[in-house]
Amino acid sequence: MVEEEEAGVGVVEETTKNAPDEISPDVLIHGRGVTVDASWGHIYGPVDITVRRGGVTVLVGQGGRGRTALLLTLAGRMKPTGGSLSAFGDDTSVRRLFDNAAIAFVSEVDGIEQTIRVSDVVTEQLRWGAPWHQWVRPGTEEDLERICRPVFGPLSLPRMDAMVEELPELTAALFRIAVANVRKPPLLVVGGIDNLTSIAGARHLLDRLVALGEHQTVITADVNGVARDELRDVIDVPNLTDREFAALEKEAIAP
Repeated sequence: MVEEEEAGVGVVEETTKNAPDEISPDVLIHGRGVTVDASWGHIYGPVDITVRRGGVTVLVGQGGRGRTALLLTLAGRMKPTGGSLSAFGDDTSVRRLFDNAAIAFVSEVDGIEQTIRVSDVVTEQLRWGAPWHQWVRPGTEEDLERICRPVFGPLSLPRMDAMVEELPELTAALFRIAVANVRKPPLLVVGGIDNLTSIAGARHLLDRLVALGEHQTVITADVNGVARDELRDVIDVPNLTDREFAALEKEAIAP
């Protein structure tokens, strides 16, 4: 688990400058030599990455602390300690990432209390979106439909009286994404599709991300990578593990 305080999780105020002067308008995020270190050691990097606008970009890399930290960085929730990172055409600060990105299916930042009902989560979302002085009624089936249908598409929604901890893993993943994506910002960062144990479930999850990618830029990750025509880009990302384990990782995955 990423040590949030030491690694700099939170609103990103600024990042290292010297980003390239000319970046194509097609590019949403451009990073060169992006690195995150904590006081207790190296987390990931250096990483070079370019994310184009629209569609789904899949980052291919080993799951774990480093990959999670990279997703947090791309969502503006973690500050790089080295390299350059520009986003939304701004090469002096990635604060705009925080303001224009949602992050979901990453337990470090969007975990939902398991011992509550779906209706409680829906009601809480209504409270977050209402003025502080306004009384908020309990969530209804109509609210569930409005919040979840854009993410679930043709798939069945969870019951309002269902306990979150009892939801099937695909339903639970889509529910977390729906709750995090209520604002529908330009960028949606989603934890690895390989977090699902079911191959069919991972395929359905990617199907729904592709649908969301018609209106947002979506970034997700997978250890093996996927080959689908509907994807915007599939990018191999090295240097996501501690340096001392990098050689062992290459040895383990060698043919």
